[in-house]
Amino acid sequence: MACKLDLKNVLSALNTWNATNDQRDAIYKEFKFSDFKSAFSFMTKVALKAEEISHHPEWFNVYNKVVVTLTTHDVNGLSEKDILLGKYIDNHYE
Repeated sequence: MACKLDLKNVLSALNTWNATNDQRDAIYKEFKFSDFKSAFSFMTKVALKAEEISHHPEWFNVYNKVVVTLTTHDVNGLSEKDILLGKYIDNHYE
């Protein structure tokens, strides 16, 4: 089982993610692409990794924009899984 981490520690481990504006212990980042096909390709890569590590993001997509929110529901906050997936997402954003 994952252990809950402090928001500041998670944000310091990632590149330009932000705390959500709601009352949850969660982080988000917005990604922009040249077109829908590129955005959907990115989402597919992330979905496959998320399934592999059993940690699924919350996300929103309109045309060339993808907004990803990460939180670990098992701990009602942030965990190493959010850092792992956040780094993967950053590394696969083109």
